[in-house]
Amino acid sequence: MPILDQKSFEFISRSQGQTRRVGMRLGALLEPGDVIGLIGDLGSGKTTLVQGISSGWGSLDTASSPTFIIVNVYRRHIMRRDKTVIERFFHLDAYRLEGEKEAIDLDLDALINQGPLVVEWANRIEKALPKEILWINLRWVDENQRDIIFSAVGDHHQRLLNKLRTKIFGVI
Repeated sequence: MPILDQKSFEFISRSQGQTRRVGMRLGALLEPGDVIGLIGDLGSGKTTLVQGISSGWGSLDTASSPTFIIVNVYRRHIMRRDKTVIERFFHLDAYRLEGEKEAIDLDLDALINQGPLVVEWANRIEKALPKEILWINLRWVDENQRDIIFSAVGDHHQRLLNKLRTKIFGVI
């Protein structure tokens, strides 16, 4: 178990619903350029967390694991200057990728510039991802419990982590 510092915090989820709600709080904070890297074994709650993130972000689409599609795109409609604009959120599953080269071929920078990017199995393509990122490590404890560790790299993602910590735990 890693030692946590001010760039990290741990959350113990006691249910799928609680994991989804934590994701909703994070999703409400995301904007284009944000990169979230998810790490965890099968069944650790990655897709459940993404369902919450997508919902909290305001997606019109139901989030599902993009294992066979590789990248799912979720949409939301927002008003800007009296016009409805469609924004996008990208959900990449790196499990089937052969490595960083395949990830680079997906033009991750273009995705990141268009909207938030959440990557499942992010450790498989870590070298292809930006250095500044919010890492989320999920660990299966038992049928209902997951251990979730959030760690920020870079000033922007540290501010994101601090906002998330406040949304989850209140003023700290």
